Amino acid sequence: MATPTTLKEVFEMMPDAFKPEEAAGLDVVFQFNISGADGGDWYITVKDQKCEVAEGQADNPTTTLKISDEDYVKMITGELDGMAAFTSGKLKVEGDMMKSQLLGKIFAPPESA
Repeated sequence: MATPTTLKEVFEMMPDAFKPEEAAGLDVVFQFNISGADGGDWYITVKDQKCEVAEGQADNPTTTLKISDEDYVKMITGELDGMAAFTSGKLKVEGDMMKSQLLGKIFAPPESA
């Protein structure tokens, strides 16, 4: 699987990178508000060990992540550490912050998906 270079490619690849065995018992909605020229709003619903990705705003997200388009692609491809992005202010998390840490567990990195 190729490494994504745009935000749209990242979200299109998320279902293939999903690890259902790691999502047992989860019922969460991750909202992504991505700024920048290639930005947009996307959300991922994880329930019953299934993953659905959609463009737009979720009605009641569990966790909302706000980041620039460039930083998000870097974070997903491993060029930018998620914790470093958060502590430096490049990534803002609203809602259940602990759930945001599940993203790295339930999705494989693009190069290994």
